[in-house]
Amino acid sequence: MSKATLSSTRFTDWDLDENIQAAIASKGWEFTTQIQNDAVPLARRGLDIVGQARTGSGKTVAFGIPIIESCEPTGVTQAIVLTPTRELAQQVAEEISWLQGDKGLGILTVYGGTDIDRQAKKLDAGIDIIVGTPGRVIDMSKREHINLADITTFCLDEADRM
Repeated sequence: MSKATLSSTRFTDWDLDENIQAAIASKGWEFTTQIQNDAVPLARRGLDIVGQARTGSGKTVAFGIPIIESCEPTGVTQAIVLTPTRELAQQVAEEISWLQGDKGLGILTVYGGTDIDRQAKKLDAGIDIIVGTPGRVIDMSKREHINLADITTFCLDEADRM
């Protein structure tokens, strides 16, 4: 987040989930970025958010914190993050994975160009958060490997590119 403008709000001001707080502390982060300061409190209250900020501004953490806090490690898919590319899906999944700390959420990337049967088996075994591209997520939903009924959080990352 070196390119980001920091706000005067500290992560510790937010009473975050202890796993998230520990992960953030392990990075040495103290202050939120502007997009995080603007978006996280609203999203944590369950409001819909539309945010725009530069690359490196901390957007993934801005939507990752409320997603992680709203999910429990049940093996039932509760959140989907759609990205325009598989590379971004991988990056977002990695960031959410470290951000959750030891919470134990199952996070899976779902995108084309990889073994669909392997992804289907992982989905069927139980995943809490899916990060993927629109085409593969739709395909997996049609094949009944993703049940959209229990989704409580839906995030479009880089929606302008989809």
